[in-house]
Amino acid sequence: YFGVDYNHKVIDIQYDVTGLFLLVVGGSFALVFRTELADSGISFLQAGTYNTFLSMHAWVALASILLGIGGIANYLVPLMIGAEDMAFPRLNAFAYWINVPAIVTLLISMLFGWDSGWTAYPPLSLLGPVGYQMVFLAIFTIGLSSILGSLNLIVTMLMMRPKGMTLFRMPILCWAILATSIIQLTATQLIGQAFLMLSFERSLGMPFFKPIYDAAGVNIGGQPILFQHLFWFYSHPAVYVFVLPGLGVISELLPVFARKPLFGYRWVALSSLAIALVGFLVWGHHMFTSGYQPYLRVVFMISTLLVAVPTGVKFFSWLGTLWGGRLTFPTPMLFTLGAISVFLIGGLSGPILATAATDLFLHDTYFVVGHFHATIFGGFVFPFFAAIYYWYPKITGRMYNETLGKLHFWLMTPGFWLMSLAQMTAGTMGMRRRIADYDPALGVENVQLLVTIAGFVIAFSILIMIYNLFTSAEIGVLAGNNPWRSRSPEWQIPSPVPEHSYAKPIAVVGEPYDYGLAGSSYIAMAGAGDD
Repeated sequence: YFGVDYNHKVIDIQYDVTGLFLLVVGGSFALVFRTELADSGISFLQAGTYNTFLSMHAWVALASILLGIGGIANYLVPLMIGAEDMAFPRLNAFAYWINVPAIVTLLISMLFGWDSGWTAYPPLSLLGPVGYQMVFLAIFTIGLSSILGSLNLIVTMLMMRPKGMTLFRMPILCWAILATSIIQLTATQLIGQAFLMLSFERSLGMPFFKPIYDAAGVNIGGQPILFQHLFWFYSHPAVYVFVLPGLGVISELLPVFARKPLFGYRWVALSSLAIALVGFLVWGHHMFTSGYQPYLRVVFMISTLLVAVPTGVKFFSWLGTLWGGRLTFPTPMLFTLGAISVFLIGGLSGPILATAATDLFLHDTYFVVGHFHATIFGGFVFPFFAAIYYWYPKITGRMYNETLGKLHFWLMTPGFWLMSLAQMTAGTMGMRRRIADYDPALGVENVQLLVTIAGFVIAFSILIMIYNLFTSAEIGVLAGNNPWRSRSPEWQIPSPVPEHSYAKPIAVVGEPYDYGLAGSSYIAMAGAGDD
């Protein structure tokens, strides 16, 4: 696992371990500056150092999510469609390994200073120390990795499906990853170009973003607003890159633990593509305060609110799947239900920021921070933990400790609810984000203390999960091939999955989620369950 290997299952472990490492590092940065914010006044972090920790938390955490998505996709897509490996195994390994020097560069950059915030808006990002250059190079390289990985995944899903597996017989998680890959392939290049342009302007003086005025006061240089357009044209679709795989995990797991078919399978599949499409039309709502033409606020407000339609399709599907099901509640199901509840809060707070009138008041406040974390935790973090617990027996051949898994859930869920709702409350009270100190007259000290306490509770719960995963790999109870009685192809082969996943080709003969229908089968393979 510590060397170059072309097997997609090995590359998955490499992605997952690296992603968990970055999750711990990024979370640790958050705990440092959250401790500073627990009380007003500067305690131990000066403003510049605070901004560095804040910026590093943002990009390291986002990198951990991208690597987590890479791990889920690498392991599951070939297994779920009955393929032996990814379409381009060598490219797959290359896409992972270029992340390693990029991550090292990103982490080292904080030693050289980087205090412009994670958005790196010029002109401030044009004036800082060499740490900026290192960050730009690291993010560009991580973006290149995601482009290569998404290209590989698209080709794999379109060209390597087995006999009988039409697009509308693919597992629903594959649809989510397909939509995610389309976004990564088309949008990531924009932020790569933006950071390259920043690098060229810093190093070579090319005036892309910094205004230069002649004697008559006419700007003959760059436009700072151009960077915001390039940045947000990628960065808002990137939110859907983060959450679409998580929403796919929710749709994948609910039928298993409800023992009934996924409600509205085709609409759920198409809703992922719809979210990916509409996601390219909404970047301007991040720039309501930037001074562009007022009528554009209406355009971006409407396009942003449209995202609620395909997202609502998923919620109706989840409710329809749960209704009347024979529900069981192991740890993966608990995290799946937790994801739905948390993502609902993220979704309901979204239209408040999508509406120009309220966004002008709440822009750059902690309300935005609370909304974003609810969206990411509900759309990715909770589903990611559900996926880890669900596929852990398939990867290791052993069961995790159920008691520790549920302890992880019951600590993390109320901890996150407290953190997110407290952040939104602070935002409505006027608390600005990205500042190291605040006026006690705002009355948010107790709220900020609650956010800090909740952050430490969440961190402790994640440490419990990591301990559970590593110890259970050695002493966990043998899981058997299919402990969840799933119909998906990966559960019909031995656990852990052998080097050559499928001894012979499979054929799809039915629908993927016909749980509870007597006599139904999904794949033609010895041992495939039809419950």
